[in-house]
Amino acid sequence: MYIEKFLKVIEKDILPVLPSNIRGIIQQIEGDLLEKVEEIRIRVGKPLTLVFTGNDYFVTPQGTLTKNPSIAYEITEDDALRLLSIISQNSIYALEEELKNGFLTIKGGHRIGLVGKAVMENGKIRTLKHITGFNIRVAKELKGVADKVLPFIIDKDGRILNTLILSPPKAGKTTLLRDIIRQVSDGNPKLHLKGFKVGLVDERSEIASCFEGKPQKDVGIRTDVLDGCPKAIGIMMLLRSMSPEIIATDEIGRAEDVAAIEEAINSGVKLITTAHGRDMEDVKKRPILKEIIERGIFERYIILGFSQGAGTLEKVLDENFEIIYSINLIKGGYLNVV
Repeated sequence: MYIEKFLKVIEKDILPVLPSNIRGIIQQIEGDLLEKVEEIRIRVGKPLTLVFTGNDYFVTPQGTLTKNPSIAYEITEDDALRLLSIISQNSIYALEEELKNGFLTIKGGHRIGLVGKAVMENGKIRTLKHITGFNIRVAKELKGVADKVLPFIIDKDGRILNTLILSPPKAGKTTLLRDIIRQVSDGNPKLHLKGFKVGLVDERSEIASCFEGKPQKDVGIRTDVLDGCPKAIGIMMLLRSMSPEIIATDEIGRAEDVAAIEEAINSGVKLITTAHGRDMEDVKKRPILKEIIERGIFERYIILGFSQGAGTLEKVLDENFEIIYSINLIKGGYLNVV
């Protein structure tokens, strides 16, 4: 069932943006392999590449996977031009804002990263030209992955605790955050959790994966999304205009984030956010994060890792950094979030 659903997503969202020859190659790949694809890498003069968890393979013109780049399909300049024409709908100028950030989001919430020659203006990137590299990141939505975590971030009165999710790259923190947002927005009767008004600042368009302003991923019925907005600005905008009970963001860590977070906390709004880091010691090496943590803002720390596969719930700490859950102490800690 999952494979069929995912393959329909590939067919509906991904294949239409590919040049016809690359589309034909991808269509020949076996379904049980295709459903595991995380990224499609298209680089001019390089082999067509599919990325899976922790590994990548080149693709032959016949749609078979190989580790031998010499027999793989080689991306041409014409492939890149046709792909750019499709995703820009024949108007590269329509993508200028996206090109400044180096990525765009397509229907279904899938993200396409782009690289090429950066055109600078007043010390900032104005646009990209001579685009020769694309990374199509296949968005996968897994509902229910927050089930194991939610009981740790709800107090006895049914209120959400200020929570920081920590993990290394590719350990599932964005997927987990998305499902937490969905459940606290919709409510969870099993946990006697009412639905909360959630304000989501989705600076990198990875959580709600908005396309033309509309979330492509389910982030709940009471969630208001500010897409592509810097966190500090977005938090203040939401506080002024949307009366959120909870604010969610991804990847805090800039100096300007601190004041906005404190303003939200002082307004009685709860915060759920993420940061890169293997553990508390690792995170505290970054001055801004160390400052936020030492101010005692967070009441729960959720730490993900890889000890039993990607997405393992390694530890949960309280506001005093005391362990209230550890994979090393309690059986059954696996949390499949990627």
